[in-house]
Amino acid sequence: LLQQLENVESIAKLVAIDMKPLTMPFHNIDAYRVNLANPIDQIFHDHNINTLIHLAFDMRAGRSLEETLSIERENMTSLENILNACHTFSVQNLIYTSSHTVYGAHPDNDIPITEDTKMKPLQGFRYSQTKAKSEFLLRRFAEEYPDINVTILRSSMVLGPGAENYVSKGFQKPFLVRVLGYDPPIQLTHEDDLIAILMRLAFDPRPGIFNVAGDGSLSYSRLVKILGKRLIPLPSMVVYPLTEIAWKLGLQTDSPAIGLNLIRYPIILSTEKLKREIGFKFTYTSEEALYSYVSSM
Repeated sequence: LLQQLENVESIAKLVAIDMKPLTMPFHNIDAYRVNLANPIDQIFHDHNINTLIHLAFDMRAGRSLEETLSIERENMTSLENILNACHTFSVQNLIYTSSHTVYGAHPDNDIPITEDTKMKPLQGFRYSQTKAKSEFLLRRFAEEYPDINVTILRSSMVLGPGAENYVSKGFQKPFLVRVLGYDPPIQLTHEDDLIAILMRLAFDPRPGIFNVAGDGSLSYSRLVKILGKRLIPLPSMVVYPLTEIAWKLGLQTDSPAIGLNLIRYPIILSTEKLKREIGFKFTYTSEEALYSYVSSM
């Protein structure tokens, strides 16, 4: 995203805020290694920022209740600092990357799910719960300050050659499990398509919530086959307790057992609103996004 934005002549200066250093040199970026949970007003004071794309999020699942609450508190404080800075320093356009998991993986999910569907994050799956809390904060902010454009993108799992997230890490295991009797359709978003959407919204702001997912879907079993992994089906009465025990003992660090719902029940998004209001056409289907990731492994 930074590489593409840097090549836009109309942008006077880019400002990057991250706890990690930039992975490559840039000539038109002021980079700050700062935790967003700490004061950031000085950065906004020093730069005339008119568009902010908020990608930062600590996706770690805490090993204890104390650690879990600490991670959630830091994520929410970071967002609050961002919102306060946007108001104080007259940022005109705020784009937030949320997640399809705010809808929750439930047996009665609509297919497809539209943006009007009520959020039902999985209880105990902190990532989706915190994303949902973040959205409530953003929507309240948008109501209080209607002069600031607020866009929320609810994206499906993002993959591509540069993918480095909880999904790609999970795919690196020697085998994957399946809940016996379930083989839900899966949607994926290619990283290049998400970047293209962010680029477009940075220069043509559109308020509201938009689902993001590559066209089509593929079954979970086909996904595992393309990955070239072994698939082990286990009954729900076995795999849920085993996963929870492994989580509590630290034998696996992906998520507690409730995360299995994501490979048991479908979360299929309608992207008609995105296509209609923004005019966006996806370059990659869900399956092509997966093949793009696999070819880079």
